[in-house]
Amino acid sequence: MQRCVEPEWLDELSPEDPRAIRSRRDMQRVNRWMQQVGIMQRALTGCCGQHAPHMLLELGAGDGTFMLRLALRLAPHWKNVKVVLLDRQNIVSRETREGFKALGWEVETITADVFDFLEQAKYQAVDVITANLFLHHFQHERLTQLLLHAARITDLFVACEPRRAVPALTGSRLLWAIGCNEVSRHDAVVSVRAGFAGQELSTLWPKQANWRLREQAAGLFTHCFVAQRISEQREAAK
Repeated sequence: MQRCVEPEWLDELSPEDPRAIRSRRDMQRVNRWMQQVGIMQRALTGCCGQHAPHMLLELGAGDGTFMLRLALRLAPHWKNVKVVLLDRQNIVSRETREGFKALGWEVETITADVFDFLEQAKYQAVDVITANLFLHHFQHERLTQLLLHAARITDLFVACEPRRAVPALTGSRLLWAIGCNEVSRHDAVVSVRAGFAGQELSTLWPKQANWRLREQAAGLFTHCFVAQRISEQREAAK
């Protein structure tokens, strides 16, 4: 299956559109169905253990509920984390913000284009960058640029993306069975076709010796990519 990036309907709808609101709720169920939180948690703790990062940046954070569910699992061992939620839409609710606060985590939301933000990042020392079902939106050239900027400012990058494979494509066509609306059903198929397989993200990561890369399928539906710096010297990557 050749990779094919096409527009997703949710990205073209107003945040207040009832179809978009419903689709965001659908995405919470899809994340649970794909076990995305558990996959991301295992990837992060596998690299960091119980040593909490000071700052965690999520790219394409949406309404912030995925990161909040992840924080609920990590908070017993990860204390006093600052999480930065980056998205081009300002849709993080007060309830979600309060959820982070209740865990003892500081939350900051930034409404910006991901490329504008990374190119001008005031954060020159982001301990961890995560992306959940986000990288597949970009064509080869833009994705290469995004990963280059990410490598400049972080020591650990973890992405959980759609797995471009027949089981995932089959599953994406069955979302009607869990009550997903037409937007979610359309976008799920598009997402799988734009997803990743093999070592495609590793190939796009900057060619530097001080990175350890791991890329593999995680379950039937998810493709997991981890890039961890093995040198403490950030300056070498600038």
